[in-house]
Amino acid sequence: MRFLGNVDARVDVKGRAFFPSTFRKILSVSGEESLIMRKDLFEPCLVLYPQSVWNDRLDTLRAKLSRWNKRDQMVYRQYVSDVEVITLDTNGRILIPKRYLCLANIEQEISFIGMDDSIEIWSKGNTLEEFMPYEELGKALEDLMEK
Repeated sequence: MRFLGNVDARVDVKGRAFFPSTFRKILSVSGEESLIMRKDLFEPCLVLYPQSVWNDRLDTLRAKLSRWNKRDQMVYRQYVSDVEVITLDTNGRILIPKRYLCLANIEQEISFIGMDDSIEIWSKGNTLEEFMPYEELGKALEDLMEK
């Protein structure tokens, strides 16, 4: 399952946004019924994971953490408790809870950005600040691919 591209949308006063039809089709074909939403750990955006992707990430994280280490348990607890299960309504919309709108500084205009196996939701104004200039991107990719 690969989500690619950038789709602009609007959030209404209740926090609902139309989920991009291209991403809806990918979810449908994959048999996914729900998404997991959480605030990104590093950037001012939200991340949507299909349930199967989220489960794989949790399994990977759990394997690296000890159930007998207090710090590890605190990390796991915070990571898994700060999520929301998201389902599409009959009109193809998702509801973004108010606390998540605040965490990502989202007011009305948003961008859904396909990130391969997940989808980021950005406040439209923030996306411009977080992307590299094309020249810098080209150089970074050149450096990465030479390794």
